[in-house]
Formats: sequence, C-alpha cells, structure tokens
Amino acid sequence: MVRPGGQPNMQQLMKQAAKLQQAAQAAQTELAESEVTGTAGGGLVTVTMAGTGEVRSVKIDPKVIDPDDPETLEDTVLAALHNAAEAVRALTEEKMGPVTGGLGGLGMGF
Repeated sequence: MVRPGGQPNMQQLMKQAAKLQQAAQAAQTELAESEVTGTAGGGLVTVTMAGTGEVRSVKIDPKVIDPDDPETLEDTVLAALHNAAEAVRALTEEKMGPVTGGLGGLGMGF
C-alpha cells in the first residue's frame, strides 16, 4: 500500500476502509439479530438480551419469590442481568474483533 517514495496508495486505503465498513455493518446486523441468555440463582432467574444489549425478556421462577425477602429476588435478577451483559460483551468481541482488530488507534468509530 505504500508507493515508492513512501507515499501511501490512497485508492488502496479507501478500498480497505470500505471493506472494513461493510464487515462492521454485517457484524452489527448479526449482533442485532442474535440473542444471549444470562441466568442466576441456579436458573431460577433468566434474562434474554439481544446482541445489542437490549433486554428482551426476564423469567422468574416462583420459587425465588419471597414476599418477606425482596432483596434476594432483586439481587438474583441483577446477577442474571450482569450474566447476560457479559454474554453480550463476549459475543460483541467475537463478532466485531476480527473487523476492528486491525484498526489500532485509528479512531474510525467501529
């Protein structure tokens, strides 16, 4: 990509940038269509999230509901949310890593 004399080939750079942008858009679409699940309390609370981080559903087994101890339910729901968010982070890294890995500190917004 560098011409004799040390000058970068701008046409090649623009083609590479366009390919990276297309790959990033494809990865973002795949993330939006993906779902991950987080659980807590031995599966008593399940949270489903889109690959974008949007919460799609929360399921709570009645066994975890104790009117005298709402804090336990709150903590269990929070733990399931954290578990699902970690799954979203891992999925994002898996899908976007190959696209953004070669960008270094270029700040291209991917």
